[in-house]
Formats: sequence, C-alpha cells, structure tokens
Amino acid sequence: MKLQTFEGSVLSRIETSILEKIPDAKVEVTGAGGHFSIVVVSQAFAGKTPVAKQRLVLTAIAPLMSGPNAPVHAVDSLKTLTP
Repeated sequence: MKLQTFEGSVLSRIETSILEKIPDAKVEVTGAGGHFSIVVVSQAFAGKTPVAKQRLVLTAIAPLMSGPNAPVHAVDSLKTLTP
C-alpha cells in the first residue's frame, strides 16, 4: 500500500508542477515506477511548435526528474494539445 500512496503523490506532484507553470491547463498523468504518461491541454500552446510545447511541460517537471532520488525517471508519452 505504501508504494501506491507514494505513486499517487508523485502523480499529484507532476500535475501541480505543470499547473504552476501553465495555470489554465487540463492535466492528466498516469504511470508508476518512475515512468509516466502526460497529457496537457492548454491555450498556452497556441502558435507554439511541438518542441516548444514539450519544453514548457518538461521545464515544469524538471525538478522532479533531477537528483539521485528523482521520483520521475522517464516521460514515456507526452501529448500537448490546444483546446
């Protein structure tokens, strides 16, 4: 049960980090074991290139991906959509 709670808190931390950077976003995060899939829908992506959209999201979660005990090891799928 502890692992499930830990994973749930990581999902929440990823979502919160993205919302801090992109407040109007709708965020869906799934995954476990350090590997996650993320879908972000935001008007902030309008007019941006695919790389710029991904960079915006990955910059938001970068602190969760750094260090020896980082809870996020990989983003297996990242979809950035405009409403």
